[in-house]
Amino acid sequence: MDIPPQAASAPDSSPLGQDGVPQHVAPLLDDGVFSPERVKAEREQAYFNELYLLAPVAYFVLGLDGVILQVNLMAAELFGLPRERNGHVLFRSFIHEAFRHDYAQFVQRVLNSSEPERIQLQVQLGSRPGAPEAGLPVSLLGSADPNGQALRLVLEQAEGKLAALERSEERFRRIVHSAEEGIWEIDAQALTSFVNPKMAQMLGCQIEDMLGQPLAAFMDDEGRAILERNIARRQDGITERHEFKFLRCDGNTLWATLATNPIFDSGGTYLGALALVSDITAQRTASERIWRQANFDQLTGLPNRHMFLDRLQHETHHAKREGACLALLFIYLDHFKQVNDRLGHEKGDMLLRQAATRISERVRATDTVARLGGDEFTVILAGVGQLGGIERVLQELTAALALPFMLDGDTVQVSASVGVALYPADAEAPDTLLRHADQAMYAAKSAGRNGYSYFTPALQQAAELRRNTVREMRLALAQDQFEVHYQPIIRLCDGSIERAEALLRWRHPLRGLLLPADFIAFAEANGLIIDIGEWVFRQVVRQARQWQDEHGAAFQISINKSAVEFRCDAALYQDWGGHLARQGLAPGAIVIETTEAVLLDEARQVVERLRQLRAMGLALALDDFGRGQVSLACLKKSDIDFLKIDRSLVGELGRDDAGQGLCVALIGLAQRLGLKVVAEGVETASQRDLLRAAGCDYAQGYFFSRALPAGQMDRLLAAQPAA
Repeated sequence: MDIPPQAASAPDSSPLGQDGVPQHVAPLLDDGVFSPERVKAEREQAYFNELYLLAPVAYFVLGLDGVILQVNLMAAELFGLPRERNGHVLFRSFIHEAFRHDYAQFVQRVLNSSEPERIQLQVQLGSRPGAPEAGLPVSLLGSADPNGQALRLVLEQAEGKLAALERSEERFRRIVHSAEEGIWEIDAQALTSFVNPKMAQMLGCQIEDMLGQPLAAFMDDEGRAILERNIARRQDGITERHEFKFLRCDGNTLWATLATNPIFDSGGTYLGALALVSDITAQRTASERIWRQANFDQLTGLPNRHMFLDRLQHETHHAKREGACLALLFIYLDHFKQVNDRLGHEKGDMLLRQAATRISERVRATDTVARLGGDEFTVILAGVGQLGGIERVLQELTAALALPFMLDGDTVQVSASVGVALYPADAEAPDTLLRHADQAMYAAKSAGRNGYSYFTPALQQAAELRRNTVREMRLALAQDQFEVHYQPIIRLCDGSIERAEALLRWRHPLRGLLLPADFIAFAEANGLIIDIGEWVFRQVVRQARQWQDEHGAAFQISINKSAVEFRCDAALYQDWGGHLARQGLAPGAIVIETTEAVLLDEARQVVERLRQLRAMGLALALDDFGRGQVSLACLKKSDIDFLKIDRSLVGELGRDDAGQGLCVALIGLAQRLGLKVVAEGVETASQRDLLRAAGCDYAQGYFFSRALPAGQMDRLLAAQPAA
């Protein structure tokens, strides 16, 4: 057998590096430009590397001192040599003693000849486990590289049974090498013992890089577990075929089918498995593309009608099984057709994509948003527990879709009419539920658009009440229908009034004077509480300035703030500090009252808002203390100035010792923390006396006074003795 010219070249251009790893040819052009000649040369070199590695004959590269430098797979297997490093193993140590003199002369002829030389001799394989001790007849073909730095040897077995076996194995290797499927062999420990070039190409790896690697290095955990089960079932005679996801060396995914067969020795011991691997990545990608086209809207990427109906069926079944509820929203974009007609379909498509994004951003990841076609969208809100959650989503959706859309230089505005149907209250069958949501959407359009409507009449009436109340509150804010009343806060040690709590009232033109319980919840749900809170703040600051001028600079007024206000944009409060300074109010003149729920809220904006209010010179009071679960550590961390004991605890005073003991304990703990204590809801002289005896600082309640309009409060302050 002739030695390929590449194998006879100098060591630095050999197909295998010093560690036995194939090396590709160097780049043909230094400027990084690829040419057809370069690509062809690299392919030929890669092909030769594979031939060299998998050749059915033993290749050796020796140094001039006879030390083995490189071997291919056949040589390593035949002589039991490691392929990584061979240390200082001499090739002549494998030559039978009777032929060592002939071998030495053969080496000299090779080094002194420009043509390959051949010799017949015997080698000993006794150092390899299981090999015969007797000599094995072989033929050595040797040549020296052009610069005389190394000796190349090709070892061929002599004619006979071994030679026939070699020819058979050579044919098998040719078949394996040219196979269009990947061939992968693993041992009993799931380590790679053999791969053909096609398998290495499919994974984008070098053969050398794969040998000895665990199967886990090329598959995810799920795929490996399925493959191991598949091999185990094949051992039981059960034939299966699965699709597996492999991880290519470049990080991409390879989808393949495997036909696996376990390998046993003559004693029935499991030795490993052999797999025939077919690349189905293209087919899988095409199937996924077809499936996506059938189930998803091409314009927005949302589920289409087909996928939506499937999800709705699934969610209603799940809700029925769990005894839960869900809400189906049917969304219609008002005036979209005019935008499409005026600006064209391209701009219309841009608007639909932006609308899909706005809708998706205002629901949970577990909810389903779909586009049924045209300007119609649907949302499945699964697992809704109360109407409040649905209301918030509806308000955010309609508000978001009413904002201007920027369409590549054009600004347009549309709105949304939304219909709501509830499962199982309005319907249990998915198609009926969808029809009812559609009917509710048309009711929203008929009511003037840019709003929502429930299918159930009772719920619709409640929604109408909420919308009407909010509409009236906006009008009340514009027409000064709101009033601030003040409840005196009494200093218990001497009965003087030096503080007051501001309480909002609404003088409705038809319903009369309304308390906060009649309208604050609507204001919070619709965000109007922010505007109302700003109005109250400025009214209270003006009143505090007046009363400090008339009744002393120590006078304070408290303002209640809800949790919704603490979560709003900080920019809404940025002028509060400046307004206080312009009015000349001393720090602490205005006290912000909040509830335990706010202190327990770990949201970053809530904590930041408390810090900002303190920095503006506002004092902080914790309202309704004793009803929730706030800890004393939380009180200290939040930098509270006043603690207001809840009226439910004050009401227990005088009834039993336990209630009184609890109040006394709370007052003592708060004062040890440096807090002033205010008792709310004092209605009797006995309660006042017990609180005074316990050391409580302040009290308020009907025993002293109800909340009064500013004029009456002014007269009350004027009537008390001067300090």
